Amino acid sequence: MERTRVLFLCGRNTARSQMAEAFLNHLGGDRFEGESAGLEAGEALHPLAVRVMAEVGIDMAAQRPKRAFDLFQEGRLYDTVVAVCDAAVADRCPVYPGVTRRLSWPFPDPAATEGTEEERLEQVRRIRDQIRSAVEKLVASESGADPEN
Repeated sequence: MERTRVLFLCGRNTARSQMAEAFLNHLGGDRFEGESAGLEAGEALHPLAVRVMAEVGIDMAAQRPKRAFDLFQEGRLYDTVVAVCDAAVADRCPVYPGVTRRLSWPFPDPAATEGTEEERLEQVRRIRDQIRSAVEKLVASESGADPEN
């Protein structure tokens, strides 16, 4: 059986899209193949995102930010593209051409968290859990699309 290819997009590919990719490959790797990219490629993954994913047993330390345009130039094809940009920057999230299904899951940006380190960690944990919930719905759906969009 061919796996459903899903691309998660956000601004810099340093946290939200990377977490979604990791969750999809962890939870649905037998039926789905997840990748992620950004409008731009950040320098490195957001350290708090890496940390909170490790808390749930997913190691993202080896993942690196990628640009959506680079994947397009490589000729990568996807069944579904999910923009995980928050509402404030949703207009900047790239639209990947040639895709039949586009979803929008606007999550807050972990880079915009404020407060002490523990407060920031708690905010990033909430974002992680929201992303996990959305990915679980995607994996559970028969058609490979989140029915709630």
